[in-house]
Amino acid sequence: MAVTATTPATRPSTVTSRTGAAAVTAALLLLVAGLALVDITQGTAAVGASEVWKALIGRADPADASVVIASRLPRMAAGLLVGVVLGMAGAALQAVSRNVLAAPDTLAVNAGSYFALGVAAATGVSLPLLASSGIAFAGGLTAAAVVLGLSGLGTGTVRLVLAGSALTLGLTAVTEGLLLLFPQQTEGVYHWNQGSISQNGFDGVLQMAPMGVVGLAGLLLLARRVDALALGDDAARGLGVPVRTTRLTAVVLAALLSTAAVTLAGPVGFVGLCAPALARVLARRFRGFTRTRVGIPVAGLVGAALVLGSDVLLRTLVPADTAVAVPTGVVTSLVGAVFVIVMATRLRDTAGVAADRLRIRSRAVFLTTTAALVVVLVGVTIAAVLLGDAKLLLGDVTNWALDRAGQTVTFVLDTRVPRVLAALLAGAALALAGTLVQAVTRNPLAEPGIMGVSGGAALGAVLLVTTVPLAGAWGVAGAAFAGAALASVLLFGLAARGGFQQTRLVLVGFAIHTGAAALVSLLIILTDPFNATKALTWLSGSTYGRTLPDVLPLAVALAVGVAVAVARRTELDLVSLDEDTPRLLGLDLGRGRLGFLALSVLLSATAVAAAGTIGFVGLVAPHAARALVGRQHARVVPVAVLLGAALVCTADLVGRTVIAPAQLGAGLMTAVVGTPYFLYLLVRSRR
Repeated sequence: MAVTATTPATRPSTVTSRTGAAAVTAALLLLVAGLALVDITQGTAAVGASEVWKALIGRADPADASVVIASRLPRMAAGLLVGVVLGMAGAALQAVSRNVLAAPDTLAVNAGSYFALGVAAATGVSLPLLASSGIAFAGGLTAAAVVLGLSGLGTGTVRLVLAGSALTLGLTAVTEGLLLLFPQQTEGVYHWNQGSISQNGFDGVLQMAPMGVVGLAGLLLLARRVDALALGDDAARGLGVPVRTTRLTAVVLAALLSTAAVTLAGPVGFVGLCAPALARVLARRFRGFTRTRVGIPVAGLVGAALVLGSDVLLRTLVPADTAVAVPTGVVTSLVGAVFVIVMATRLRDTAGVAADRLRIRSRAVFLTTTAALVVVLVGVTIAAVLLGDAKLLLGDVTNWALDRAGQTVTFVLDTRVPRVLAALLAGAALALAGTLVQAVTRNPLAEPGIMGVSGGAALGAVLLVTTVPLAGAWGVAGAAFAGAALASVLLFGLAARGGFQQTRLVLVGFAIHTGAAALVSLLIILTDPFNATKALTWLSGSTYGRTLPDVLPLAVALAVGVAVAVARRTELDLVSLDEDTPRLLGLDLGRGRLGFLALSVLLSATAVAAAGTIGFVGLVAPHAARALVGRQHARVVPVAVLLGAALVCTADLVGRTVIAPAQLGAGLMTAVVGTPYFLYLLVRSRR
């Protein structure tokens, strides 16, 4: 009797679930179709719905028909294809990695493709679309393999986002360095990197569509094995599923799908992250969506709705003449940044980053290390002053200091000395800011760049540079501080709940950095070419054209920062220990944290204003300082400041001399050093 009682009760539920899933799928199809129809009617030309209809049935004016057939329909088709393949790629990556934040963005697939195509473009070789897609596929797949290998599978969100963010920052810095070195060969690559679905004809869509079909077919054939992986590796092996082969095949197919989107429209951000997340919401309510063979196509439909919806929203809110210049990827990145912040408040991490091991070093080690660093810093500073496009002697510098040098030497040193000072002070300030942030958050991998603080400062400074090109040093510093302060309020305000949990801190910082980068790209695209080149040069971490007034705000901020950090060194030690010890000793933990964070924001903002965005210094210098002299901040602060100053000054020197007379930004050089070091720290913390 019990069996006959439960069976009828189960069947209607299953039927209802299937019916509901079918109804939701139909609603998604109608939504995508509606957005596609609206998208066709939008544009700069006065071609509305009636003209579109006439063009489709062959009765329109030739000019209107040309607009519809050559521009509107290809753009709509590209939006559909890009959304579908990115949604499916994200769903596949999340399924096989068991990580809800795995996506082409967080796995650095887009950055790898951008780097590979940037290198190809710098060679000056003109490649057909299919060849470009092959290069993008190789770059994206390699980047994804590196990130997955470093972060591990199913080991939590912090590692994956940190590894992906670090690799993305490094690859992007190198690529943008190539854009500055080879402006003619790489013309258009920067705009392509923002992700635009605008097309001129159907050629691109027709060539990339087969890649999407192959990727979808492969994932559907792999669906049963992917479902088995959800039970755990051991259970999947027990069912006869080759776990490693299945994962590798799924990642390759996802990279192939991402390549189709990247080649056609450039990196359209966060669609591969948001679409599967929204599809999972549906799967919780309708069991018909839980199977991979259904969930992946549904994620593709959601992705198409996101891309077309973003394009429709952009062209609805922004005047047509302006909207045509704004890539759709900027809108999806901003939407995705908000989405990640919402996810950060709900996710629980399963594997964070371990704190540094307690190291005890003697006073003799500290004094010896400090003395050695002082000698290194003096040597680097002298080399930076003497070397460059014109080589000088110490006697020339002495004569310049005594105002007895010739006109040529005076001109060289008047331009070179402020650059050296900017590099020294920016490195010291970023190192001190990183030390403070790592102490307050008790996260050895926290860094102003990774956490989005530098991104907020860059946004504020670029906003002023592109709108008020003649703004002075104090104005740029003020704008950078305002941007950094806004980013920090959002970052630390959301992360403070629960005691600065690593998951929330990293994810919110990642979202802020991505959103700020999207807005910076928008400003650069919309401004005139002169301001755009100026902003790109500044963003590369270049000290070019700096004067003594430009350095003054940074010098003041650094002097204040060092004085406060040294005076409150014991409080820094207590804050970096745990939550309870400072309170037991009567320390106001909230006020102390706020003060140190505000100081780190001031230091980061003024450093960005003086020398552009220079990444990884705030990570490498404090970490190396603790390894050398222990964890007491009375020793860490001076050593980190010396290390940061020497690192950025060396990077600036190498950038000015290695390919002279051409120059590379210090930010590019620190990224080349900092990215491998950051990834090494991730590997070591896994052990």
